[in-house]
Amino acid sequence: MAKLNLDIVTAERVVFSQEVDSVVAPGVEGELGILPRHAPLLTALKLGELRIKTGGEEIQMAIGGGFLEVMPDKVVVLADSAERADEIDVARAQEAKRRAEQRLQEKTTDIDLARAESAMARALLRLKVAERRRRGRSPQ
Repeated sequence: MAKLNLDIVTAERVVFSQEVDSVVAPGVEGELGILPRHAPLLTALKLGELRIKTGGEEIQMAIGGGFLEVMPDKVVVLADSAERADEIDVARAQEAKRRAEQRLQEKTTDIDLARAESAMARALLRLKVAERRRRGRSPQ
């Protein structure tokens, strides 16, 4: 069976680099499913869950936006942030959620509100991805 080379890179590090069977990414216009020999494509990514299938395993990642480039045998994700489910510190994500909730209740300025909403979205995504991994379930 054909494979894809997948590289997921942030400004800080290479998060993932190996051959995979498929990738599902959170595109700005909806989820994108990528299989080997996919047509070339360049698109923006939004905050969301990126899923990788390789062999019988599914790997989940929390992606904080960025870009996805697809070539016939390679996919490159340039992510603003990327965190594998097994790297997520659940206690830290819960604390970030609590802080964001507090800021949302205060509603001091529009800038603070937007930052709090963004922080809340990131924390909820991290908790969702970590919980899926903990339960060992694949998304529906």
